[in-house]
Amino acid sequence: MSIDALRDLIPAYGKDISLNLSSLANETVLNDQQKWGCFLASAHAIGVGPVVKLIEAQAASVLSPEALNAAKAAAAIMGMNNIYYRSLHLMKNQEYTTLPARLRMNVIANPGVEKLDFELWSTAVSAINGCGACLDAHEGELRKHGVPNTQIQAALRIGAVVHAASRIVASEQAISLTAS
Repeated sequence: MSIDALRDLIPAYGKDISLNLSSLANETVLNDQQKWGCFLASAHAIGVGPVVKLIEAQAASVLSPEALNAAKAAAAIMGMNNIYYRSLHLMKNQEYTTLPARLRMNVIANPGVEKLDFELWSTAVSAINGCGACLDAHEGELRKHGVPNTQIQAALRIGAVVHAASRIVASEQAISLTAS
């Protein structure tokens, strides 16, 4: 199992992260598409090679090609939107919020999977990227459609743990490069 291989990359100081990866991989609050789409979108949002490779291998055993593509698309589009909308939120000059974004975002309207699954994945990525405006927008959309807080929280937890695991793996890679 690729999650086990990822856990093997995490040293003893990251034991809590390793244990959280295992428990989230067995999470039942989300269906498999929602869960593994969150894992994959989160991994792609962070972009640490070994983590992306291992999570993508695990996700590919569960997700359709369309869902794999949509999870990657969630990471890609949120990579753009989170920066843009977070900037608007942080800037004192509110005039920018009245201007059209003029950025293509067609995938949000037609992601190729259930819209609510894509919204969950976008929520996880927006948490990783720290965009409060996008978090509020996606969470509002999910709540409007009756998605329970426990499912939204599960997406956030997956994003947080994949982020922590990715940081650990990247740090350990940096140490091993400087040691050689």
